[in-house]
Amino acid sequence: MKPGRVIAVVGRSGVGKDSVMAGMAAVSNLAIVQRVITRAPGLGGEDYVPMTVADFEKAVDDRAFCLHWPAHGLFYGIPAQVAEQAQSGQSFLVNLSRKVLAQAYEVFPNFQVINLTARPETLAARLADRGRESVEDIRARLARTVPAFPDGVVVTDISNDGPLDQTVSAVLRAIQPVRA
Repeated sequence: MKPGRVIAVVGRSGVGKDSVMAGMAAVSNLAIVQRVITRAPGLGGEDYVPMTVADFEKAVDDRAFCLHWPAHGLFYGIPAQVAEQAQSGQSFLVNLSRKVLAQAYEVFPNFQVINLTARPETLAARLADRGRESVEDIRARLARTVPAFPDGVVVTDISNDGPLDQTVSAVLRAIQPVRA
């Protein structure tokens, strides 16, 4: 059986990764991976599994994640079942950090990266609308230097400054296999 595709959606905080992924899942056979995050429950935004740091560390020791990484004072994990299900033909959308893209290429045999972009003013407005960070935190987040993509990672850049349906359509066109 041919492995399913795993499409990583990356981009700065506030770029709309979760909204674009939800739009794509609604019109395709792509399932959204629910990340495990050491964030308090019920903070809005993405649908995630909250976990304490102690439980997360135990899950890492128990090999419960196929990928995990720290970012912004939190820990993130992708359940090990995702790699197993992808190997069995299921296709997924996953919100990943650039930090784990090289590792993701090793874990998922049929892997693709979509980098969503948006203007700084768009990002600032979206971050403020989430209500999870102070104005100072938002400024600091926007001032961060975005690291380069790892060598060998093929990335498709898509702007998410316009209407969501246009971005979803652009991403779907970008991930369609080329037919000869």
